[in-house]
Amino acid sequence: MYNLYIDESCHLEHDGMPVMCIGYVKINAEHYHAMKERIKQIKLDFKNPTEIKWNSVSFSRMPLYKALIDYFFAGEIDFRCILVKYKKRLRHDEFNQGSHDNFYYKLIYFLLHSATNHPDSQYKVYLDIKDTRGKEKLKKIEEVLANKYKGNSPFVSFQHIHSDENVLLQLTDLFIGAVTFKNRGLHSKEGANKAKVQLVEYLEAKSGYSLNEGTEPWETKFNIFDHQPKQSS
Repeated sequence: MYNLYIDESCHLEHDGMPVMCIGYVKINAEHYHAMKERIKQIKLDFKNPTEIKWNSVSFSRMPLYKALIDYFFAGEIDFRCILVKYKKRLRHDEFNQGSHDNFYYKLIYFLLHSATNHPDSQYKVYLDIKDTRGKEKLKKIEEVLANKYKGNSPFVSFQHIHSDENVLLQLTDLFIGAVTFKNRGLHSKEGANKAKVQLVEYLEAKSGYSLNEGTEPWETKFNIFDHQPKQSS
């Protein structure tokens, strides 16, 4: 049994952002309590017990961020995301039954259904609460996966949780934020947040990958699926 902690960034259709990203941190469910306590202890070691959020990245907390990244790469924790570039190219009328929501549900399916998640295992899925339509979206995700797996889905439960209550979800937020930041080109703009730039560089050095490129499909530790919609003909 594995736990998957899903977060997303720039996922709304008309938010003016050129990219969107959705991903998860994955752990063995048996290790949850030990990992939760270890991450909490790391936060206490650096006198930063509050929520870890990409939007709050600062130089004062840089040693903490780096310690958490080190812990991730040294431990039995995996990360996978789908990065959608050129969001304005999405042609929902042709490919997604005319709906951005349907595209979102497809992304959830392709995020979970991958070579990195063996169907012989089982998975509990936890999603960050983003909006008032949370219950409706959760039910639809369950329906989509039940249909795709003909009633025998390895994804056995789905639950909304608050990121401020779950340190694994906070780790997902940090990684998703870094991937989105790099792919929006914010790292190279004048006046760029230098703390975020440094964190992106540290994550790239530890993973061995550039955050604005896809990884090999079989990469299990730090997997980025680079989805680029085609140009209209």
